[in-house]
Amino acid sequence: MTPTDEHLIAACRNGQTEAFSTLVERYQERLFHTLAVTLGSADDARDVAQEAFILAFQKLHTFREQSAFYSWLFRIALNTAASSKRRKSRTTVSLDGVRDATGEEPVDRHHEQAPDYALESNERQQRVRAALAELTDEYRDALVLKEIEGLKYEEIAERLAIPVGTVRSRIHRARLELRERLSGFMAEEAERSADEAGEMDD
Repeated sequence: MTPTDEHLIAACRNGQTEAFSTLVERYQERLFHTLAVTLGSADDARDVAQEAFILAFQKLHTFREQSAFYSWLFRIALNTAASSKRRKSRTTVSLDGVRDATGEEPVDRHHEQAPDYALESNERQQRVRAALAELTDEYRDALVLKEIEGLKYEEIAERLAIPVGTVRSRIHRARLELRERLSGFMAEEAERSADEAGEMDD
């Protein structure tokens, strides 16, 4: 029978420190993935995740089990990232996430097989990263949790320890700002697609 987080935490508090290793194995990949998206750097994500687990182990006696262990761990990771000198205002996002966040379609489905498609796709991702880098940490973190991890508003509120109303407000504001920052590029994309469609008609 697979032990629950609560059983592992209790065991660790009773001196069975190896139980914490099971918690690390259970959540390290998930934490690393989300941090990599949020920080935009696998190296930074690895460093922050490692430090977060160390801090979580050291502070395990303060965990009140009023929230899920991973939510508590993630808050530690965010605080660690925010105070780290290595923190960079960069992030990556899936193209589907961009479409959902901006209300625009970042991929021109009609020329995915074109020779220059890879270059254009890379340009899109660079533009998105640049736009996301300009968002404040609080807006970017909320948006990443919604679009990348696919969490519900209530889950994000628990993860960030803020009211649900604040989560909704931050995500709404983040989407508006992201859409505004990408509006010029999206207009260029639309014009380019229109030109290509006209050439095909000719």
